[in-house]
Amino acid sequence: MTLYDRFGRPVTNLRISLTQECNFRCFFCHREGQRFLAANEMTPEEIERLVRIASRFGIRKVKLTGGEPTVREDILEIVRRIKPYVIDLSMTTNGSRLKELAKPLAKAGLDRVNVSLHSLKPDVYRRITGVDMLETVLEGIEEAVKYLSPVKLNMTVMRGLNDGEIWDMVKFAAKTGAILQLIELEAPREMTETKFFKKYFYPLRPVEKELEKRAVEIRERTMHRRRKYFIPTDYGIAEVEVVRAMHNTVFCANCTRLRVTSDGKFKTCLLRKDDLIDFLTAMRNGASDEEIAEILHQAVLMREPYWK
Repeated sequence: MTLYDRFGRPVTNLRISLTQECNFRCFFCHREGQRFLAANEMTPEEIERLVRIASRFGIRKVKLTGGEPTVREDILEIVRRIKPYVIDLSMTTNGSRLKELAKPLAKAGLDRVNVSLHSLKPDVYRRITGVDMLETVLEGIEEAVKYLSPVKLNMTVMRGLNDGEIWDMVKFAAKTGAILQLIELEAPREMTETKFFKKYFYPLRPVEKELEKRAVEIRERTMHRRRKYFIPTDYGIAEVEVVRAMHNTVFCANCTRLRVTSDGKFKTCLLRKDDLIDFLTAMRNGASDEEIAEILHQAVLMREPYWK
């Protein structure tokens, strides 16, 4: 049985925030839409139970996020516990602990990983992330490609900061065997007129047109109807995707994910502020699986496309 929202969109993915803690200080971070520090984090047992219940309804893909998920000391236990219920288990990370954790994570059941890599220049990287760890992250990526597949590099492109590094990043992706995701800066409607957004927003439509010209092959993904561009470089073919969520009705119309906050609430959309549905309180008060499933169903029915 698959759950559908009121707009006919199936829900097949859970994006679970494990913590709001992070060892980086990226100045543009949206914190997965969780605009508060969580007093309570879900335990590995609670995360496992949620995924087990969700899997009964065809939700068999899970992405672990944060904060930074690898700052949790029980991250390997979490991966081991939920892997039996999913067909695709991935993680978004800043890569700071991948050098030591890539192999153990893969052994525990992680399939693939997205690494935030916004610059290849140490000074720019430090300015964006607030830390001086570029070399550590690059070593982590090198280790990750040995054990996890695919490894995706998430580059949020920002005007005046890293917009001049796009093609260098394309070459780096080809060199390392990773997939590059170029991502537009995202913000709710009310923030698009702020000085911050206007200063850093860099539209990727022109970049996508250039990718079309250079590509030797173009494929379309089912998720969000995104295109994959295969770009020839000196290091071989680079696989590049472009994530343009802003004012993108096609992106929203094809969204299949439901978010989960680190303190046990369903969240229907990154950009909404009125969509938190608490399930952890019920779980800790002895709710049955059927009662948790009903809360899940209510959350799915609250979903609606942000850009219509």
